[in-house]
Amino acid sequence: MQILNKQQEIILHDERKVLNDLRVALVQFGALGEDSNTLGHSIEQLDELFLMVVAGEFNSGKSALINALLGQKLLPEGVTPTTTQIQVLRYGPNQTRTVINKHQHILTLPAELLAEINIVDTPGTNAIMREHEMITSQFVPRADLVLFITSADHPFTESERQFLVQIRDWGKKVVLVINKKDILQTQADQDEVYRFVTDNARLLLGLTPEILLVSARKALQAKLGQPQLWFESGFEALETYIHDRLDEKGRLRLKLLSPLGTGISLVNKYLQIIASRMQLLEKDFQMLGDVDAQLALYDEDLRRDFHFRLSDVENALFELEQRGDSFFDATFRLARIFDLIGKDRIQHEFEHQVVGDIPQQIEQKVNEVIDWLLEAQLRQWQAVIQHIAERRQEHREHIVGDMGVGSFNYDRERLMDAVGREARKEVDTFDKTHEAKLIAQDAQVTVATSLAIEAGAVGLGALVAVLATTAAMDVTGILSAGMIAALGLFIIPVRRNIAKRELNEKISEMRNRLLQSLTQAFEKEAARSQGQIREAVAPYSRFVRAESGKFKDAQEQLGSIALELDRLKGSVEEI
Repeated sequence: MQILNKQQEIILHDERKVLNDLRVALVQFGALGEDSNTLGHSIEQLDELFLMVVAGEFNSGKSALINALLGQKLLPEGVTPTTTQIQVLRYGPNQTRTVINKHQHILTLPAELLAEINIVDTPGTNAIMREHEMITSQFVPRADLVLFITSADHPFTESERQFLVQIRDWGKKVVLVINKKDILQTQADQDEVYRFVTDNARLLLGLTPEILLVSARKALQAKLGQPQLWFESGFEALETYIHDRLDEKGRLRLKLLSPLGTGISLVNKYLQIIASRMQLLEKDFQMLGDVDAQLALYDEDLRRDFHFRLSDVENALFELEQRGDSFFDATFRLARIFDLIGKDRIQHEFEHQVVGDIPQQIEQKVNEVIDWLLEAQLRQWQAVIQHIAERRQEHREHIVGDMGVGSFNYDRERLMDAVGREARKEVDTFDKTHEAKLIAQDAQVTVATSLAIEAGAVGLGALVAVLATTAAMDVTGILSAGMIAALGLFIIPVRRNIAKRELNEKISEMRNRLLQSLTQAFEKEAARSQGQIREAVAPYSRFVRAESGKFKDAQEQLGSIALELDRLKGSVEEI
């Protein structure tokens, strides 16, 4: 490269710095290795000669055009693919070939043009040899100028359009050369092809590039001894462009612009990736918010329904109280004085008329509450499974491919799998009978212990019967002796009221203890279920928050680099 003035040295220094900052940012961001390598090659190109890449389909005349530029038939030509590697042509006093690898050779040739410009001959871009097209595609980002060759007999083919889109996306300076001008019989034919290529290039590239119509074959013939063909070749316009437009200042401008174009292309690519990832994360945040909202509503609905269901248990105990009151009113009368003296009969009637089926009712109601609670818990886990599954399906339908960015997709899928797997495990291993038994036993032990009664192996219903019968036994032995009048007027009514009060107090105490026990079981199960769901979702939630923070930082960093690249591009264009 030429000796730079002060301003150009500052631009070169700033360009190296911002491109290296971009390279570090891409590595930190987990960008594709090929993108980091491409940027690295572009930075290295700043220290090398101007690089002009000649690209196009095979049989478009790339090698023939290079031979015509050099004035010698140095490269093989043919109607079948003759260039199977990237060939970098450099100046050298002797013609040599150095094999870098199976895809790249370096040729040194004693041609004056190569003293100032390195030329790259590429394999055809056609899909016939996909490997060749891939090689060429990977080399184009290093170019300072792309000389794109299309053939006059089939100009601007679909594969050429696709390849030019890549050149455009890399921000490369491109010159379109329509080769094989000599096969067009009339000026009208030439004008039609030229207009067709111009119109399509403008639509595709968003601007009208330099477009030249030449015959490389006639140009080389003219240089090798048939000068009368020179004018017909139209080659003078191409050489004038290369020698005049690519003077030292022009080459310097393009040399500095080329890595900037590569950098801008990469920044735009990863800003787009970040935008798509952040859009996905917004939906993930929404999903996590939905789970939180569902859990809050679930808890609210659960508490409301729980109190309704507890009223069924209370109603059974209220019925027990009412039966007891009716029993005492009917039994504690003077007319039944001799029945009252016989404790066994009264106790039997109490068990039959008051207790009756109430214990079974209470046990059934308690079991219904427990079953309802456990089924509600199960439904909540199933709702989480469904929500995660729907979110994953939406993720698959809308994600913009896997364009690198570390292990974002893998980690995201893995964590969503973990949440769904945890939910499925809860559902699959849920033993409703076992869980219900544990809760019922807990309630039974709590009630029995609080009332100083040994529960043993009896159930809740049997426990209610024991308590009710025990309360009645205290009022059956009310007579030891006395006057009938006293019994009828004072003792029996007092003992009747005492019996009612004691039974009601005992039932009330039992009701409070039972409801408290069920409420504690409810709180415990509800908290456990919600805790398990939140614990299952927590790793995914942390991932979403961490990735969001990382992407925001990367977006800010790449945005700053993009502004600096645009500033440098403006400075370079003013050289």
